[in-house]
Amino acid sequence: MRRALTSVGPGHGDLGGAGAGDGQDHASRLWHVTLSVSGKPAPLSEVRRGLEQLAHDHPFLLTSRYADDHAEIRYWEEARDLHDAAAVALRLWGEHRSSAQLPPWEIVGLEVIDRSTYHQRVAEGYGPPPAHPVGVHPY
Repeated sequence: MRRALTSVGPGHGDLGGAGAGDGQDHASRLWHVTLSVSGKPAPLSEVRRGLEQLAHDHPFLLTSRYADDHAEIRYWEEARDLHDAAAVALRLWGEHRSSAQLPPWEIVGLEVIDRSTYHQRVAEGYGPPPAHPVGVHPY
């Protein structure tokens, strides 16, 4: 069964919701996802256009940074557990490579952390800053 991708903007609290379409109630949590991809260099204009198309098609994306040979996508995922959030993240690039005309890069990194860990890192000054401004930006 294919699970829909979901997200919320920064500053939203934990949400309750149903599991992956099984009809049972499962407590959902928010997970901050950072997906890193890289590969052979591609024209910057094509990389940007592909990431913008991905963000348009799937507005759960908070921010993307890119160069001609790598990119980073950050967003919030609502999922029952880390395994579910990671599974969705690992499918994201491949499933949307054709529709968004993304470069044929491979996933080279994935970080999935819960909401409290994300906010703790930011508060302590060693985590990623909140994803502002939202959108697609060059490195």
